[in-house]
Amino acid sequence: METSAIRKYTAELIGTLVLVLIGCGSAVIAGQYIGFAGISFAFGLAVLAMVYAIGSISGCHINPAITVAMFVAGKIKGKDAVGYIIAQCIGGIIGAGILLAIANGLDGYSIDNGLGQNGYGAESPAGYAMWACFVAELVLTAVFLFAIFGSTSKGAPKGFAGLSIGLTLVFIHLVGIPITGTSVNPARSLGPAVFVGGEALPQLWLFWVAPLVGGILAAIIWKYMLGVKE
Repeated sequence: METSAIRKYTAELIGTLVLVLIGCGSAVIAGQYIGFAGISFAFGLAVLAMVYAIGSISGCHINPAITVAMFVAGKIKGKDAVGYIIAQCIGGIIGAGILLAIANGLDGYSIDNGLGQNGYGAESPAGYAMWACFVAELVLTAVFLFAIFGSTSKGAPKGFAGLSIGLTLVFIHLVGIPITGTSVNPARSLGPAVFVGGEALPQLWLFWVAPLVGGILAAIIWKYMLGVKE
């Protein structure tokens, strides 16, 4: 494997680890103090920081839905897309594992209390039906990808992509947390589900399928209707 490829995959692993640790950690460790708004900002700020930290190395996807969308849009090769997704999934699992280790340091904590996992139906924070959760994840992921494509396009102001992308993730979480806990990122959902088990695992399909479909739709619309040749 080329050194440049190893650097990119390592950056994606670390970036996804940070996103899961900080984002899900804000819910598990600090949720009772900061509420949904605070959790939303934790996810957004984690992405904002990672964009500037590893964006120059890998583009800072840290999300399989983004990687697949970039592949569909012709911005990444298939080999790299596979490597990115594997690294992101590993990073998400490691991040969730670190969070679980920290959480277990508090007397009274149990994995039954959750690890920031996503869910629908009875597992939805506000009890939303499966179809509503699917629609929400699909549409919110598409919105996220529109912001990413636009913020990184040739005509966008330079140097502000991280701010735009991070703030977009904030308002997506403000809407999405009561519905599913907000995924829009299969690797973010995978990490906690691996450790929580139970209903989190059989429900994981939705948090892969809906974000991937949303990302692909956004890529197609951007490429053929909204984007410009670069």
